[in-house]
Amino acid sequence: MNPDVNPVNPDANPPEHLAEHRSASGGAAGFRRRVRSLVRKEFRQLLRDRANLMIGIGLPIVLILIFGYGLSLDVKEAPVAVVLEDASPTAFDVIAGLQLSPYVGPRLVKSMAEAETLMNAREVDGIVQVPADFSRRFAAGDGRIQLLLQGADPTRANIIRGYVSGALALWAQKQADRDPSRNAGGAGTVVVVQRMWFNAANTSTWYLVPGLVVLIMTLVGAFLTALVMAREWERGTLEALFVTPVHPVEVLLSKTIPYFCVGMLGLLLCLLAAKFLFAVPLYGSLIVLTFSCMLYMLVALGIGLVISSTTKNQFVASQVALLASFMPAMMLSGFMFDLRNVPLVVRLIGNALPATYFMELIKTLFLAGDNWPLIFKDCAILAGYAAVLLGLAHAVTRKKLD
Repeated sequence: MNPDVNPVNPDANPPEHLAEHRSASGGAAGFRRRVRSLVRKEFRQLLRDRANLMIGIGLPIVLILIFGYGLSLDVKEAPVAVVLEDASPTAFDVIAGLQLSPYVGPRLVKSMAEAETLMNAREVDGIVQVPADFSRRFAAGDGRIQLLLQGADPTRANIIRGYVSGALALWAQKQADRDPSRNAGGAGTVVVVQRMWFNAANTSTWYLVPGLVVLIMTLVGAFLTALVMAREWERGTLEALFVTPVHPVEVLLSKTIPYFCVGMLGLLLCLLAAKFLFAVPLYGSLIVLTFSCMLYMLVALGIGLVISSTTKNQFVASQVALLASFMPAMMLSGFMFDLRNVPLVVRLIGNALPATYFMELIKTLFLAGDNWPLIFKDCAILAGYAAVLLGLAHAVTRKKLD
C-alpha cells in the first residue's frame, strides 16, 4: 500500500501536481522565497524605525567628525614660557627660531619666578631659560639653554621636549652653516635627515581614521543588531514568526542581511571621509580591505545575535553589547594606544578580541600596504571567529525553539 494515500478519505489525497508543488515549495525555491520576503520586511522595518537609522547611519557620521576633527593626539602650539636673561641679538635670534616652529608657542616672561608661577598654574607646559652669558658662551662653542618641562603628562612632555630641542638644534645648525669656523658645541658636524614611516604627514588623524572603521562596524554589527533583535524577543515578534513555516536559519539570514548592508554603508562613509576630508592614503588593495571588512562584519553580527538570543531583553542586551563589543574595541584593540605598553593580563584580553586583529589588518592596509602574511593570518582568524559565532547564534536560536 502506498503510504502517501489516505484509505479512509480518498478525497484528502492531494493530486500529483499539488504534491510536486509542495515539494518544490519546501526546497530551495521555498527557502529563497521565504528569505527574500523576510529580508524585505526587515528593510522596511529598518527604514521605518528612525532610532535604528540614527544609530546605524547618523552615529557613524558623528563619530567620523568627532574623531577626525575633534580628537587629536598631536601637540601643536604648545605654550612654553621663555625667560630671556640675555639681551644680545644672538639670544633674540634663538627665540625667533622657536617662534617659527608651528609646534611651539613661546611666551616671553620677565623672570624665572613668573615662569614658575605659570608652570604651577598649568598655563604653560615648559620653560626655556636663556642665561645671561649665553651669547658669550655660544661664541666660545659652549652655548647652553635650559629646558624645564611639566611632567604630569610624560607623553606630552616628551613630545614638547622633542619639538623644542629640534627647533634649537635647527637654529644651531643654521648658525654653524653661516660661520663654519664657529662650532656651537659641535653643532653642524652631523646632519640628521628625518623621515616618518607609515605616517608621512606626522598626524594622528592618519592613525585614528582607519580605526573608525572598526568602531563603526562593531557599533552596527554587534550593538545595533543585539538591540533590535532583543527588542523583538521582548515584544514576542520572533515567537509569532517562529510558528510560521520559516526555519531558524532563515530568520537569522533575514536579520543579518539588512544590518550587513548598513555596516557596508558605514564602511563607504569612512572611506569617503578618509579620502576627501582627512586625506588619509590607502596603500593596500581596496578589494582586500572590503573583503576583510565583510569578514569582520560577520563576526560583529554573530556577537549581536548571540547576545540578543541569550538575554532576550532590550536593556540588558544593549548593556552587554556595549561592554562586550564596543568598549573593548575602542580601549583594548590598539585603537587608542599600543597594546605592547599595557600589562600582560590586559594584553592577553586584547589578543583574544577579534577587533584587535581587524584593527591590525585595517591600519596595515591603509598605511603600510599589502602585507600578505599578516593579511592571511588576520583574515583566517576573523573567518574562524565568524564561523564560531554564527554557528553559536544558530545553535542558541534553535535551542530556544525546542
